[in-house]
Amino acid sequence: MAQFAPSPRLDHKGPCIDKHWNILDMGLRCQSQVVFSNECKFDYSWEEVSTANWRKYCPWNDKSTHVIAVDTLSRHVDAETGILRTERLITCKQSAPKWLQSLMGGNETSHVFETSYVDPVSKKVTMTSTNLTFSNIINVQETVVYKPLSATTTQFVQEAKVTALCGGWQKVKNAVEDATVTRFSENARKGKEGFEAVLEMSRRVFSEEKQRQQQQKAHS
Repeated sequence: MAQFAPSPRLDHKGPCIDKHWNILDMGLRCQSQVVFSNECKFDYSWEEVSTANWRKYCPWNDKSTHVIAVDTLSRHVDAETGILRTERLITCKQSAPKWLQSLMGGNETSHVFETSYVDPVSKKVTMTSTNLTFSNIINVQETVVYKPLSATTTQFVQEAKVTALCGGWQKVKNAVEDATVTRFSENARKGKEGFEAVLEMSRRVFSEEKQRQQQQKAHS
C-alpha cells in the first residue's frame, strides 16, 4: 500500500484541513479522507460549560435552527469511575448544496448518532458522533473535547474525519468531501456564537435563581 500525506492546508484565519490519500490495489481503488480540526476557548469554567452543553441546542441558541430534535437514547453513570455515558440521536435539516442533496436522494433530513462521556474527576467531556444518514455515500467521524484551561476558561477541541465512499469518480469524492468540510467550517463559527449565547443565558439564569433562593431564605 502506498500512502501519500500532503502537508496540511492551513488557513491562518480558520481551521486546519489535512487531506490523506490511500491508494489500494495498484490504483484500482482510491479512497481519500479529509481531516477537519478546530480549536477555541470559552471564558467560562468547565463546570459551566459541561452543564450548558446539554442545552446547546435549546431556543437560546439561534444559530442551531438546523437541529430539529435531540433524543436521549440511554444514560448511565459508571459506579466505579463516576463517568456519565450518554447516547443521543440528533436530527438535523440538511444544509448541503443542492447538487449534493440530489446525489443523496433529495432528502433534507439527516440523523447523527452521538456518544458522550463526562468525567467529573479529570474534568473532561468527550463527545463522538457519526452520521447514520447516507452512510453508504459518506462517513463522518467527529470528536469534540471540552477540558479546563484554568478555573475560568475551557478549551474546545474538534476533529472530524470525512471520507467519501461513493464509488469510482475521484472528482465526485473530492467534491463531496470539500462540501462537507466547508459546512463544518461554517458551522464551527456559528456554533461558537450560539454556544456563547447559551453560556451567557445559563449564567444569568443560575445567578437569578441563586438570588431568588437567598431572598426566600432571608424572609423565611
